[in-house]
Amino acid sequence: MSDIPFRERDSSRSPSVRAAMELLASMRFAISLLTVICIASVIGTVLKQHEPLANYVNQFGPFWAQLFLALKLNAVYSAWWFLLILAFLVVSTSLCVARHAPKYLADIRTYKENIREQSLKAFHHRAEGDVPGSTEEAARRLGQQLASGGWKVKLQQRDTAAGPGTGWMLAAKAGAVNKLGYIAAHCAIILICLGGLFDGDLIVRAQMLLGGKTPYTGGGMISDVAPEHRLSPRNPTFRGNLMVSEGTQSGTAILSQSDGILLQELPFSVELKKFIVEYYSTGMPKLFASDIVIHDRETGEKLEKRVEVNHPASYKGVEIYQSSFDDGGSTVKLHAVPLDSAEKAFDVEGMIGSSTVFTKQGADGRQDKVTLEFTGLRTINVENFGDNNSQGADVRKVNLKQSIEDRLGAAHKTNGKKDLRNIGPSVSYKLRDAAGQAREFQNYMLPVDMGDGQPVFLLGLRENQADPMRYLRIPADPEGTLDTFMRLRTAMQDPAMGEKAARAYVKKAVDASRPELAEPLTQSALKALELFAGKGEGQRKGPNGKPLGGLQALSDFMESNVPEAERERAGEVLVRILNGVLFELAQQVREQAGHKPLDASEKTQAFMTQAVFSLSDAQFYPVPLVFMLQDFKQVQASVFQVARAPGKNVVYLGCALLIIGVFAMLYVRDRRLWIWLTPRDGGCHASMALSTNRKTLDGDREFGMLADKLIGAKPMEKKTSGGSV
Repeated sequence: MSDIPFRERDSSRSPSVRAAMELLASMRFAISLLTVICIASVIGTVLKQHEPLANYVNQFGPFWAQLFLALKLNAVYSAWWFLLILAFLVVSTSLCVARHAPKYLADIRTYKENIREQSLKAFHHRAEGDVPGSTEEAARRLGQQLASGGWKVKLQQRDTAAGPGTGWMLAAKAGAVNKLGYIAAHCAIILICLGGLFDGDLIVRAQMLLGGKTPYTGGGMISDVAPEHRLSPRNPTFRGNLMVSEGTQSGTAILSQSDGILLQELPFSVELKKFIVEYYSTGMPKLFASDIVIHDRETGEKLEKRVEVNHPASYKGVEIYQSSFDDGGSTVKLHAVPLDSAEKAFDVEGMIGSSTVFTKQGADGRQDKVTLEFTGLRTINVENFGDNNSQGADVRKVNLKQSIEDRLGAAHKTNGKKDLRNIGPSVSYKLRDAAGQAREFQNYMLPVDMGDGQPVFLLGLRENQADPMRYLRIPADPEGTLDTFMRLRTAMQDPAMGEKAARAYVKKAVDASRPELAEPLTQSALKALELFAGKGEGQRKGPNGKPLGGLQALSDFMESNVPEAERERAGEVLVRILNGVLFELAQQVREQAGHKPLDASEKTQAFMTQAVFSLSDAQFYPVPLVFMLQDFKQVQASVFQVARAPGKNVVYLGCALLIIGVFAMLYVRDRRLWIWLTPRDGGCHASMALSTNRKTLDGDREFGMLADKLIGAKPMEKKTSGGSV
C-alpha cells in the first residue's frame, strides 16, 4: 500500500470529486448508513419476509400491505435500497481504510527517534535524572532493559555541545497492535458486508435480470414447472426450503420470492426415513430430528445422516438444516353429521392438502356444489385448564405478601395454576361454496371435560383467517357420542314425538287429584317446545333465513305476551316446563336407539343443561353438516432449509477480525518512550518522556515504574502559567 497521504493523492481531482470522496469516507456518513441498516434489520425481523400478499392484507389491511410491497419491506434483505446501502457502506469503509491505513502502517514502522530535545519537555509524562556511565553505555544498557520488557528499541547518536556524537537518543515503542486493531475492525466490516451481499439474493436477482429466470406463480406438480423457473445445481449461492414426507425423497428446493417462487435443483436428493418429534408437558416440541438418506445424482452414492436443530448435515457444500415439520399427506376418515333433518349422514375420506366436491340442496331447491378442503391434522392438542383467576378476589382473603411473592422470581413465574391436558386429535377443514367463499372449521375427535364434569365435543368455526376460533359445545351422552344430542335435535321437529314427550312430562308433573290441569299444562309444554324448535308463528328470522328458535325465541315471546312485572316468574316456569319436555324427548330417542334411559342424577342434569344451551346455539351454526374425525393415519414430513453459502467463511473471517480489532483498540495501549542522554560531570543526564494514546491510571503507574527502574527518578509534574497540572 502506498505511503502517499489520501489528501495528496486526491489533490489533482476536481473539488466536487474531492467533496464526494470526503463525504463517503467520513465517519458520520458510515454511522448513518449503519443506523439505517439496523432499522431495516429490525423491520425484517419483526415483519415476516416473503409471505403471500393475502397474508399481509389479512394482518395489516390493503393500504399497509400495498405500502409494504412498494417499499419492499416484505423482502428487506433483497430490496434494491438495502443492497445499495450495503454497497455504499462497503465503499465508505474501504475509503476510510485507504485514507488511514497507510499512515498507521507507516507510524507502526517508525520509532520517531528524530524528536527534538525541547519537545520532550512538553509531554505529560516526563522525568529527569542522572545515570552512571557514558552516554553510549547508558543508552545500550537502558535499551537492553526495555527490550527484555517487550519494548522495541532504536538508538540514535547525535551531536551535543560537549562534542560530536556525545549524545544518544533512545526511542522505544510498544502496543503497535492498537493501530492494527483499527485496520482489522474496519476491514471486518467490509468482509461482513461483502459476505452478506454474496450470500443474499444478489446472485439470484442477477440471474433473474440477466439469465431470463422468472418467478413461478402457478400450481401443479413440480416436475411440470418450466426451465425458466428453475435454477441450476451449480448456482453458487442460495437458501431455500425442502419439504420431504416420510418414505419419499425430493431434490428440488423452493426459493420464496415476493411475486412467486423459484425452484432450485440440488446436486442430490434427500430421502426421509423417519421424522422424530418429542414434546414438553406443555405440548411444545422439544426435539426435531430427521433420519435421512442423501442420494448423489451423479454417482448414485447413498449416505445416511441425522439432522437435528442446530446440528445440520453437509454434503457437496450444501448445508441441510432442520427447520420445522409439517403434515406429509396424512389420510383422514370423516363422518358427516347432519344438523338439519333435510341432510343425510355419510362418510368421506381424504388426504391432508387435498379436497373433494359434493352437492347439497340449496334454499331455492338448486343443487349447490361445495368443496371440502382437508387442511390439517393435529394428533396432540395440549390446553391449560387451570384456574385463570378471572372471577375476581375476595378482599377478606387477600394476602399481600403472598401476592407479591407470586409475581417475583423467575420470568416464567405466574400467579395462576396450570392444568395442562392433552385433549386428543383434531381435524381442520374448509368448506368452500361455488362463489369461492370459505369457512374454516376445527373439530376435536374426543369429548373434552371443560371442568364442570360434563364432557363436550368442541366444534370450532371462523369466517376469516385473522379471526379467533369460536366453538359450539355439544354434550357427549353416556356412551361418549353426540348421537343423543343429534337425535334430540331431529326429534324436536317431529310433532308426534313432541306431543308424546309433552304428555309424558304432564303425566309426571300433574297430581292425579287435579286432572283439570293436565290439558292446559300440555298446551303450555307444546308451546314452549314449538318456540324452542323455531316453529312458532311470527318468530324472528335467524341468520339462515329460518325462524329463530332457542332461548332467544322464548325471551321474545315473554317480552311480547307477558307483563314486565311477571316475566321473571313466568320465564322460570316456562324454562322448567321446556327442560322437562326435552328430558322426556331424550328418553324417547334413546329408547328408539336401543340405549338405556337416562337416570335421575347430577350427571344427567348436567347433560340436559348443556344440551339446552347447545340446542339453542346450534341454530347459529352456518352449515347443516358437521364433519367429525373418525379415523386417521398420520404421515409426518420434515421441512429442511438447504443453503449453499460460500460467503459465510468470509463473514466468519470478518467476525474474527472484528473481535480481534475491537479488543486491540480497547485493551492495547499504543505507547512511545524516549530517553535523551547527554554527558554531565563524568556521567550522563537522562531526560525521559512517555506518550500514550489514552490517559489512564495504568499509564501513570507504568511510567512511574519505568522512570524509577531506568533512571532512578520520579515523574515530574507538567508546569503551566496557572501552576502545576
